Amino acid sequence: MFQASISVTDSMPQIPDIPLYTAAQVRELERLAIDSRGVPGYELMQRAGAALARRIDAEWPGDAPVCILCGPGNNGGDGYVLARILRRAGRRVELYALAPRERLGADARSAAEAYRQAGGESIAFAAPLSPRAGLLVDALLGTGLDREVSGPYRDAIEALNRHPAPVLAVDIPSGLHADSGAALGAVVEASVTVTFIARKRGLYTGAGKVCSGRVYCDDLGVPPADAAQPQVQLMSAAPLGELARPRARDAHKGDFGHVLVVGGGPGMAGAARLAAEAAARCGAGLVSVATHPAHAAVLNAGRPELMVRAVETYRQLDQLLARATHVVVGPGLGRDDWSRRLFSWVLDSDLPLLVDADGLNLLAADPSVRDDWILTPHPGEAARLLRSTPSAVAADRFAAAQKLQAEFSATVVLKGAGTLVAAAGIPWRLCAAGNPGMASGGMGDVLGGVIAALWAQRLPAFEAASAAVALHAQAADRLAAEAGERGLLASDLIPVIRRCLNELC
Repeated sequence: MFQASISVTDSMPQIPDIPLYTAAQVRELERLAIDSRGVPGYELMQRAGAALARRIDAEWPGDAPVCILCGPGNNGGDGYVLARILRRAGRRVELYALAPRERLGADARSAAEAYRQAGGESIAFAAPLSPRAGLLVDALLGTGLDREVSGPYRDAIEALNRHPAPVLAVDIPSGLHADSGAALGAVVEASVTVTFIARKRGLYTGAGKVCSGRVYCDDLGVPPADAAQPQVQLMSAAPLGELARPRARDAHKGDFGHVLVVGGGPGMAGAARLAAEAAARCGAGLVSVATHPAHAAVLNAGRPELMVRAVETYRQLDQLLARATHVVVGPGLGRDDWSRRLFSWVLDSDLPLLVDADGLNLLAADPSVRDDWILTPHPGEAARLLRSTPSAVAADRFAAAQKLQAEFSATVVLKGAGTLVAAAGIPWRLCAAGNPGMASGGMGDVLGGVIAALWAQRLPAFEAASAAVALHAQAADRLAAEAGERGLLASDLIPVIRRCLNELC
């Protein structure tokens, strides 16, 4: 039976977090099922083919021809089983074999032989694929792929992507790295992916979020085992914990923290305003802004609830730090002498600290380690912090988050497609919600303000970061569903995040 589905484009349903596994962990679960529970590998292949057939019946009923591309491994075997089931049900099938029968694994060879004995025929692959096909099935390459795709398999992937019909990917889109979510040269752009036994973490971040389409999981009757301990959980809702309880009727503003936003260099007042207003709208009791004298008055006029101070000296900033409980440094801060002075002074304080935007760039130029802080880089900022490149970060977002967490001893929010929240000693969280409309200025400033507000209301750093990422993405998805992705502004999110938060409280 299918487990609950998670669409990588829909806002997150209210279900528990779901463990995400590496390919090696899934292979261990499969091995335990075969060796310890006596489930033959070929039986698992039969179950996988049946699960694929059920998904096709649900998504693409009718009699349109189905074109299946089979590789040499278990993925190909699943494709042969599917082809036999579909033919028996009266569907027209065209099966392209990319490997001769003698090169198939034992279970895949059995599946191919059963398909042949049932009257099925195989066609040697040649591009282009049949224009008659109403559905394409990618059963080419599985989770063991760890090098760039080449030769006929790359040709087959490109043929699938050129064809106008939708694509169903078997277990994982061919060409996608199951652990990192990186595209290995060429990757199938699937409409739907049916993954087996457990969810692979690469399906939900990087290229995986783009290429996997709607993801469904069938455990094939293989129960989870203690031997496989996933490092990452797929977030399905904002983990608000105690914050979800109603506020006490005698509460006052001092109960909910005082967030200080340090930023807004010349010409960049908007970034500090976005972070500060987001913090206020998400429940911080008080919000102050330490900003450049050039526009302190303008910021105060635009949102009178914010306490805005022009800051040039250490004493001026120290007075604000003395009143704050949590600090956000970096939104629109800039990188000039004024910016560097303020950043240095903030680092000298012992307050819980969130570093974003130009704060991260200044940190990259002069790295340091402290306790009780959150770093929120996008891939470019992460690359600077790691003395690497954005492409290297994109190639393995999990490894980048791990290195950032270890080097800076921080809670890390690695933003991007499939945002990761990482901390030491506990399972990480991955947010698969969000959409391309969020690729606009100021989104990170709003997120920083939301994190700080939840943190100031006594959520632990990791929980505050996780909950804020979830709320931020959910709000963006709601707005995109209402009015489209293009033209989505960071300030549009603030009232919707407030609604999403209060719906959970």
